[in-house]
Amino acid sequence: MFTISVCMIVKNEEDNLPRILECAKQFADEIVVVDTGSTDSTKQIAKKFADKVFDFEWCDDFSAARNFAFSLASCDFQMWLDADDFITEKNILRIQSLKKQCTDTDVFMCKYNFFDLTYYRERILRRSKNFKWQGFVHEVISPYGKIEYTDIEIEHRKTKPSDPKRNLRLYQNALKKGRKFNAREQYYYSRELYYNNKYIKAIEGFKKFLKMPNLYPPDQLGATLLLSECQSLIGENETALATLFSALQKFTPTAELCCKIAYLFEAEKKTESAIFWFKCALECPKQTEGFVQQEFEGLVPCIELSKLLYTADYASAKKFHKQAEKIAPNNKYVVYNQQFFEN
Repeated sequence: MFTISVCMIVKNEEDNLPRILECAKQFADEIVVVDTGSTDSTKQIAKKFADKVFDFEWCDDFSAARNFAFSLASCDFQMWLDADDFITEKNILRIQSLKKQCTDTDVFMCKYNFFDLTYYRERILRRSKNFKWQGFVHEVISPYGKIEYTDIEIEHRKTKPSDPKRNLRLYQNALKKGRKFNAREQYYYSRELYYNNKYIKAIEGFKKFLKMPNLYPPDQLGATLLLSECQSLIGENETALATLFSALQKFTPTAELCCKIAYLFEAEKKTESAIFWFKCALECPKQTEGFVQQEFEGLVPCIELSKLLYTADYASAKKFHKQAEKIAPNNKYVVYNQQFFEN
């Protein structure tokens, strides 16, 4: 059996903090909370649950704050959580079960359900390996040693909107100070430009990233998908389609890639081509690396095929509708389409 120090950095999280700390106390042997400048009751709440509550003077560097929190841990493993995360009872039981192992694993990877994205993160790390956070924003740990992928899932559940421009400001301030972005920073900076509707600059950023050497393939694919989306959003559909087809020459097709191609054909009223690519999406292997939007791996193509085939091939349209209904019976598009098949 091994022990876990849960390590958190927080600021003005009085609405969220009790929820995640109630989860953490069910498996944590130690809870470490580092406050980066709260002006609400965050620290008082933390002291009700945590073994250690410390202050950290904010310096526009998330890794610096997380590394400080890790330095305060004393258990066998360090586990990071954010204040707006949540762990279901099923996954709490999975963590409790994991702790009972006698293990030589150094890093336990857990799924992170982040809004409509799902991806693995390095979540529980052996303290003696002295893992360090890197990156002043969108921080990450580069895992090494023995790595184990688990079925544990952590959910990101915001209760109120956050500042959508915060990360973009951090990147822009760093650029003003003369910082030269590495590949990962360039990728995530470009994503922040996209999230903030700065599509022209995002296109420039993604193109710059894609010219950098030794890129992480899932990030390379992700950048290509978002580059195409930005091109489409400014009305350059032909360029956007060419960008997606270039990805087919470099990567194993993913459901998302095929759906994005299908959407562009659908926008151009090329129904047969759209149908072909949505069907291709259903044949793609499931994506296991990078950001995964799981709805593309079944739900989206089935909904779209039921719509596109409704007039020309009713039987097939109904078949795809039933598949979508099986995947997500309460999805608003599935519910909307049901009325047409009932009639």
